[in-house]
Amino acid sequence: MGSAMARNLLRAGHELTVYNRTREKAAAIGARVADSPAEACRGCEAAISMLADDQAVEEVFFGDAGLLSAMKPETIHISSSTISTALARRLAAAHAATLSAPVFGRPDAAEAKRLLVVAAGQPALVERCRPLFDAIGRGTFVAGEEPWQANAVKLCGNFMIASMLETFGEAFATLRKAHVDPHLFLEVMNGLFASPVYANYGRMAAEQQFEPAGFALRLGLKDVRLALETAQECVSPMPLASLLRDRFLDAMAHGQEAMDWSSVVQVSARSAGLER
Repeated sequence: MGSAMARNLLRAGHELTVYNRTREKAAAIGARVADSPAEACRGCEAAISMLADDQAVEEVFFGDAGLLSAMKPETIHISSSTISTALARRLAAAHAATLSAPVFGRPDAAEAKRLLVVAAGQPALVERCRPLFDAIGRGTFVAGEEPWQANAVKLCGNFMIASMLETFGEAFATLRKAHVDPHLFLEVMNGLFASPVYANYGRMAAEQQFEPAGFALRLGLKDVRLALETAQECVSPMPLASLLRDRFLDAMAHGQEAMDWSSVVQVSARSAGLER
C-alpha cells in the first residue's frame, strides 16, 4: 500500500524521500531512500506513515531515530496506518501537527489511485494536505477535528467488510450443500448490491482465491480487535464484532494467517462439513 501511494505522489510531482526496513523495497519506488525514519522526514513539510500495526507505528514514531526525534513543530505527520484510536490520540498529543488519514482500498486500488481517504485533524492542516490526498485517492472524507475520529471510521469500515465476508462464507457453504453454483449466487448479489467490494471479495470467495494475499488475515483479526477496543472506549456494544473475532481466531488456528482475509469464509465451509 505504502509503495503504491509513494509512486502516485511521485507521479503527481511531489518530492519524496522514503524509508522501509527493507531497503530494496524502498529503492524500487524510485525516490530518494533514507536510512532511518528521522532522516526521511528531516526538513520535510509532511511525513506520511503507512505501517501494519500499532507496534510498527510506535517504533517508527517514538523509537530511536524515529519521526518524533526529527520533525519540526510545523511538520505535518499524516498517519495513514490502521491503528487503535488510543495510539492515534498518543500521536496527536506528542506532535500537535498530526492528522489521521487512513485509506480504504486494496493494493491494486492504491496503484490505480482509487483509494478513499478518511482524514481528521485541525481543519487548516487537512486543507493544506489535500493535494497529497488527491494524489493518492479518488475522494477525501473529513471525519472530524480529532485525528482519532478518522481511525474510528476506518476500524468500523473494516468491521463492515469483515461482516460481509462472514455472510459470504455462511451463504456459500449453504448453497454448495444445496448444489447451487456460488457464482450464480454472486451474480444475483452483484445485481442487488452493485458494489465493487461485494463483487471483488465475492469472486475471491467463490473461486477460493486467497493467495497471494492483498490483505493478510492476521491483519483482519487485528482490525476486528481494534474495533472492539474502540467500541469499549465508547461504551457501544458490537456483538457481531465479537463473533467475527472468534471466526478469525478459528482461521488463524487452521494456519490461514498469511492468506487473504477473505479466506475467513473457509471457517463456515469447515463448519458445514465441506473440505474448503
